[in-house]
Amino acid sequence: MRQDTTTLPEDIHLGITPTCWTNDDFPLIGNDIPMEQCLSEIALAGFEGCSIGHNFTTDVDALTAAMHLRGLSVSEPWVSTYFTVPDGAERTACDLLKVLEFLKDFNAGDPPVKTTTIGVAEFGHSIHLQSLSLRSNRPEFTDEQWTDLCKGLNKIGEIVASQGFTLAYHPHMGTGVQTEEDVDRLMRDTDRRHVSLLLDTGHLTWAGADVRGIVERHRDRIAHVHLKNIRGSVRADRTLASGSFREYVEAGIFTVPGDSDGDVDFDTLLKILRPGDSYRGWLVVEAEQDPRSGQPPLYHAQTAHEYLTGALA
Repeated sequence: MRQDTTTLPEDIHLGITPTCWTNDDFPLIGNDIPMEQCLSEIALAGFEGCSIGHNFTTDVDALTAAMHLRGLSVSEPWVSTYFTVPDGAERTACDLLKVLEFLKDFNAGDPPVKTTTIGVAEFGHSIHLQSLSLRSNRPEFTDEQWTDLCKGLNKIGEIVASQGFTLAYHPHMGTGVQTEEDVDRLMRDTDRRHVSLLLDTGHLTWAGADVRGIVERHRDRIAHVHLKNIRGSVRADRTLASGSFREYVEAGIFTVPGDSDGDVDFDTLLKILRPGDSYRGWLVVEAEQDPRSGQPPLYHAQTAHEYLTGALA
C-alpha cells in the first residue's frame, strides 16, 4: 500500500533509484534481486517513481505495465555522454534517440507522473568503472575537451527541449566534472536554455564542494535532485586513501537521507533548496549500496521516505 504523499509541497515528487537494490555501475552487486521485487519495494516504501535499473526488462510494454501496476513513473531516464572522445558524439546521439523513443511509449500510457527530465554525465575519460585510485587518477579536461563537451550538451539539450524535456547534468566522482569548480564552469559555458543541473548531494559532498553555495549560485539551473548521503567515516578511512570508486561503494561510502551514519545536512539543504517554492520536480533518493551487508534495501528505502516526508511536511 502506497504511503500518503498529500502532505508534500506542491509539484514535488519523491523517487528512488534501484541502486539501493542492484548496482548499475557494478551489476554483480545485488544482481540476484529481480525487477519485480525492486519495483514492489519501491512502491511499498511510498515512492512515486524510480530510474531504470540495468536488470529491468527491455520490453517497453512489459516495463510500462509493471511500473504502472505499482503506480510508478520513471523519475529520470539516463544518457551517458561521450563528447570528449573520438566518435563519442555519434554514440551519444544514438543513445539519446533510444531514450526519447522509450519516453514516447512510456508517457503515452497515462503514467501517474509525466517524466520531464533526462539526466546526463560525461563518461569520456571516466575512471569510475576502473580499478584505479580516485584520488590519483581524476580526469581533467583540456580547454578543447571542455569546449567539445559544452557544445555537445547544448546541441542535445536543444533536441531534448524540442521534445518537451529538460537536460540535467549530473556531476560524478571519477569523471571530468565532479568538483565545485567544474560545476561552475559547466554552468557558465553552457546555454541555460538547454542545459540544467542535476544536483547530486553525495557526489558533490564527496568531492569537497560547498553544496549550499552551489544551490545558491545555480538555483535557477537546478532541474533535478539526487539526495545521496555520505558516510564521513568511510570517506576518511585511510585504508581507502588510494581506493577505487567500487572499493568505496563496497565499503559503504553512500547511504540514504535519514540514516544516522550519514554526514550530509539535509535539513539545511532542503530549507535552502525550498522544494515546492523555488524548486519544483523530483527529489530522488540515490545510495549505491551492497544489499548483502547491513540492513535490506527496503529498510533503507523506508528510512529515507519517512525522513523526507517528515522534513518536507
